[in-house]
Amino acid sequence: MRRFGARIGKKVMIRPSAHIQFPWKLHIGEYSWIGDQVVLYNLGDIYIGNHSVISQRSYLCTGSHHHRNVDFSIYVKPIIIQSQCWLAADVFVAPGISIGEGTVVGSRSSVFKSLPAAKICFGTPAKVVKDRIENNEALQVVFSSSFQPSPVEMWSDYIGGKALAGDR
Repeated sequence: MRRFGARIGKKVMIRPSAHIQFPWKLHIGEYSWIGDQVVLYNLGDIYIGNHSVISQRSYLCTGSHHHRNVDFSIYVKPIIIQSQCWLAADVFVAPGISIGEGTVVGSRSSVFKSLPAAKICFGTPAKVVKDRIENNEALQVVFSSSFQPSPVEMWSDYIGGKALAGDR
């Protein structure tokens, strides 16, 4: 990807089945992960921060059509995914969206408006459900230098769709 102009940080994993339309319009920070069958339809720039995960089958789309124009002309707006974000499986992100640092977007969500930092969001359209960080704790780097999740920091708030007792 770098040979085609992508700006990619160290220890980034891009799965072989991921599709990147224009590599020279892709910017990925360090230790980030792009999952299987992710589509980065980057007619405009896509910026992904450090320690972020874009899970399988997600679709980030920087371009669309002016539906009121008779010629359906194309418009392009960048997408910004800040550091320490997780877009779970099959998330759609529309043109011009910014997802704040540390935010998690649940599976099958569609993001049509920018989302604030350190939140858990899901739905169509995606909406803030709760804070990701409790007691005003600062975001911590969630991956060690060997890129293995630390057991304490793994996503474990929900088991079988039910919140744990301490999550009330």
